[in-house]
This record gives sequence, structure tokens and C-alpha cells, in this order.
Amino acid sequence: MRIAVPNKGRLHDPTLDLLDRAGIGVENGADRQLYADTVDPDITVLYARAADIPEYVADGAADLGITGLDQVRESGVSNVADLLDLDYGKCRLVLAAPEDGDITEPADLDGKTVATEFPRVTRDYFEGEGVDPDIVEVTGATELTPHVEMADAIVDITSTGTTLRVNRLAIVDEVLQSSVRLFGREDVVDDSKVEQVVTALRSVLDAEGKRYLMLNAPEENLEAVEDVIPGLGGPTVLDVDEPGTVAVHAVVEERDVFEAVNALKGEGASGILVTEIERLVE
Repeated sequence: MRIAVPNKGRLHDPTLDLLDRAGIGVENGADRQLYADTVDPDITVLYARAADIPEYVADGAADLGITGLDQVRESGVSNVADLLDLDYGKCRLVLAAPEDGDITEPADLDGKTVATEFPRVTRDYFEGEGVDPDIVEVTGATELTPHVEMADAIVDITSTGTTLRVNRLAIVDEVLQSSVRLFGREDVVDDSKVEQVVTALRSVLDAEGKRYLMLNAPEENLEAVEDVIPGLGGPTVLDVDEPGTVAVHAVVEERDVFEAVNALKGEGASGILVTEIERLVE
């Protein structure tokens, strides 16, 4: 099985890190290399431009691909399925225009010019709005086009909006919310190996922001302890050698650890141990 991943840019390192934490780490992945083995002998990584990954998957060069939703929508491929939101690389594709201009809604652009690096997504957006602008494809510095009279507005990617503000552009509307996803060709999504990859990646995502809590507690206070740490489906309670004492294990949200520990101490808990969770399969 081949998984296409970004070969460079802001998505490259987080993607390889996620694969590694999911137990599918790359081996001997030298720079400028097209393919790399993973610790799983049945899985190979294929390095490609983020924008090309949807085509690689659709055409059969790869079975799975990891790239942004914006890239998939722009590619126009129809035979790939969105399998899992990997929850990083978040951004928005927005319609923006000069902040001191007269473009305040999409309808104001009927018959005018919009510059973008995403012509397909932009065209689909305006068709949905019933507006017919002239869409000009550019390959960089999109935010400058309204100031050099190349366009009346732009459709561009933004994460924080800082670049738009610096260039005195105001957001008119949101075109698309994007994040990095795991995509698969439709004819392989039911394959057992694909299901294993999805499960491995999801287990890493499910573990984020959670901690494993272990402690000893007086058996007579068990009900109160369970109220403090309900856990996933309730905590696990184990007998220990010390009479009148039980061991309690639970998965808790990281943000709740501080208050939980203090509340547990108030219920007589001891030997409290908090550890990170690498993977969580529910």
C-alpha cells in the first residue's frame, strides 16, 4: 500500500510526525527521495507536492493520500473519499476585497475580476452564489492584485488574517474551511489495511489532550472518587493487597487534571500518577 504525503512545506513535518506516532514511521526517508519504506513492510510512503496528491490517489499511483481539503476540492477529482480529519493545517479560503472599496458582498463582484490560486473552488463558490465574475488564476502574491488593478477582489488562503490586514484587505465571505485529511481511492476504502491505517491515525488523534490517571483510594470513598474521574465509560477499579484500598485507573481530559488531583487528595487518594497517552483505541 502506498500513502502519498507532502514532500515539503508546512504540512511535511507534521504529517511524518503523525505517521511515526501512529506506528507507521518512515525508514530511510532521505531528502529528494520519491519513495520511502515504513516500519510496516506492507506500507510505502510516496512523496509528492501537496497539490498533486489528490491526482496521485485518483489515478492509482497511491492508495491513500494526506493533504489539505482545499487541495482536493481544487483538483476536482471525484473518486476519492474523505476518510479522516487529521486536525492540523487548519485554514480558511476567503473572499477578500480592499477595505476602503465598494465590494461588501459577493453579488458586488458580478462582471468584475477575482484573482486566485484556486480557480476551480472559486468558480464553484460563485456559481453557488449566482454571481458571474471573471476569474483570473495567479501563482503567488494574490493579495497584491487588487492594488495593482489586476483584480477587484481575491480568493485566498488565510490562517490568522494578518496578511490580509497588512495589505488592507477585508474579508467579504468565507469560501471554504480546510484542514489536512486522510483521503482514499473509493475502490480501496474497504480494504482491511486501509482500516488499520485509519484506526492507527485516529488512535493518535483520540489520545491528544488526554491523560492516564492512576491512584490508590480508600474503598469506602470509591463512589466519591468515581464522581471526580468518571473516565471513558467509568474508571477501572482493581483490588490491591492492602485491605480497604482499591486502585483506580481512568482516562481524563488534560484540562481537568489539576482540579481532579486536588479533589482526589481530598477524598484520601494516594500514589496519584498522571501519564501521557500515545494512542487511544476506543
